[in-house]
Parts: sequence; structure tokens; C-alpha cells
Amino acid sequence: MIELHYLHGKPIAKADLRSVNSDFIVQEILPFSPTGEGEHHLLHIRKDGLNTADVAKILSGFAHVHPKEVTYAGQKDKNAVTEQWFGVRIPGKETPEWASLNSEQITILSSSRHSKKLRIGALAGNRFTLTLRNVTNISDVIARLDKIKQTGVPNYFGEQRFGHDGKNLVFGRQMFTGRKVKDRKKRSMYLSAVRSYLFNVVASARLAEHGLGNLAGDSVMLAGSRSYFTAQLWDEPLLKRLADKDIQLSAPMWGRGQVLAQGDAGEFESQVLAEFVADCDGLEHAGLEQERRPLMLEPQNLSYQQEGDDVIILKFALPAGSFATSFLRELFDYEDVKEREFRQRQIERREQEASQE
Repeated sequence: MIELHYLHGKPIAKADLRSVNSDFIVQEILPFSPTGEGEHHLLHIRKDGLNTADVAKILSGFAHVHPKEVTYAGQKDKNAVTEQWFGVRIPGKETPEWASLNSEQITILSSSRHSKKLRIGALAGNRFTLTLRNVTNISDVIARLDKIKQTGVPNYFGEQRFGHDGKNLVFGRQMFTGRKVKDRKKRSMYLSAVRSYLFNVVASARLAEHGLGNLAGDSVMLAGSRSYFTAQLWDEPLLKRLADKDIQLSAPMWGRGQVLAQGDAGEFESQVLAEFVADCDGLEHAGLEQERRPLMLEPQNLSYQQEGDDVIILKFALPAGSFATSFLRELFDYEDVKEREFRQRQIERREQEASQE
């Protein structure tokens, strides 16, 4: 894994993230309201200490339906308190007593029938309340927050996309050299890791060399949309739209088809990706198409609260598909306490296994 470029320089403040689950609170934003009728049950659930697959399994068993009948809009971490939406398809008029599922780890916030299946990605975004502890140099953090409100942060894919020690990326590359993966979800996850890594590489190089400046031939995206067009020349109207944030600079999500950036921008991206030919070829042969992703990410409704000398609470919202950790890395040189504990358990387990040999 490469060291990604910091837009405002590497942070000097240290901090602990996820000392306890409630330090990382996420609330999904659904872009529609339940219809109130239909064979799909939409459940708004708060979970603590469970991953999304754990809750889906519980719902499947409770409703006596096949696991494929349980869906969700997004996957959320185990070591967090998250409020997310699940869909359960139950043909007929039967309505389970969902509230009986309530426990220390699961709370049913609401339930309603809906006319359509809840699909992955069916989110407007997520709201976050994050508590960072043992923070040093809080004044530097606050100064960076002011800058971020103006510029945003690089829209990198977070480390969780790549798995522990980047294993998803490793498995994805192994697929390109003949490794067979029958599980469709795992296959998709591994391909996504490689594609996301290439985006990060190009985005980091672009910001390191050109900052937030534009290039002739940029593939720009309409704000709040996946639509894009090529800016062959940056005239005054286009520059104004960029300054007004009506359009956004972008970096490639690699796949087959015509390269979307042209001119100087296309040449720059080609130079960066020249050492990743095997990755690019693998993604193309896997059937993925050329797409774009915004180069920058702007946290919405960003606010902070300081508690004492070493605790800061951040509140903000991000669009679907973006990562809170990409925002945090511009503020802190932080350590994920839950990740540290996970790695320590791994070490202890290996030592125990070695002692029994």
C-alpha cells in the first residue's frame, strides 16, 4: 500500500479512535420513505458490536426466510454503534413481532412495509458522530477543520476497503493470475479493492503534483451526479462553475472502454497507471467499465465540540460511497483502538498455537 498524499500536509495531532463502540456512531440516510404496503418489510435497526452480516443472519432466522430474502443498503462496521436499514421479503400478510428482537446489541427503531426490495447502495449518505480521545495539538486540528470547510479532503477509499493488511487487494491480484473465486460477493469485493487502489494512486499523484488545479482534458463531474463530460479547454464559464462547485474534478475508476480523461489530464493519468498494467488489464477482462469518481470529498454540516483538553467530538455527513476515515486522516495521525486490539489478539493466538506445537 502506498503512502497517500495529504492535502494540507501530514497532521501533527495524535488521537485514539474507537476506544469504545459508541465513539463511532453512524446513521444511514435513506433517500425515500417506506410506502406502507407490499411484501417487503423495511426495518430501521440500531446495532452495537455486530456486523451487518450478523444482523442479516438474525433476521433471516427470526422471520424464517432464506438468507437471500434479507437485504441491506450498506455494510457497517462491527466495532461501532450504527443505525441502518434492512429489508426482509415475506410474501403474504404475516408481520413478525419485530420488537421482540430487541436486546443489548439490537434495537428495532421502526418497521414498515414497502413495495420494493431494498438494494445495496440505496442510500443518500451517512451521518457521523465521532469521538476522538487522547488528542494532542487540538489547536492544529481546529485550524485544519477551518481549511477543510473550504477545500474538502481527498476522496480516497478508506483502508477498510482493502481488508486487514490489504488482503482484499492481494486476493484481487491473485485472481488476475488464475486464482479461482466462486463466491460472487468475495469476487466483487476483491475486484473493487484493486479498482479502488488504482483510484487512490491516481488521485494521490494528481493532488501531489497539481493540487486542486485543473488540466486540459479533465473529465469533470456534475456535483451530486455521476454524469461527466470532458473539459477540453478551461474557459471562464467552466472555471466559474468549478469555483462555484457546480462541477468537480475527478479520477478514474478503471475498466474497459474509452478512457474518459483526454489531453493533459489523460496523459497524466496514463503515466501514473503505466506501472499498473496488470491491474488495469485484469479489471478490463473482468468486465468493469470506465467510470469516474470525484477527486475531492466535502463533509456536510461539519461541526465540532471540545471536551476538556484531549477529547474532540466531530459531527458531519458524507455522501454514500465515501469514507469517514479519509476525512479523519487529514486531521489526526490517529490510531484505531479496536484495530490495535484485533492485531494483539492475532499475535496472542499465533503465540498460543506455536506453544502447542
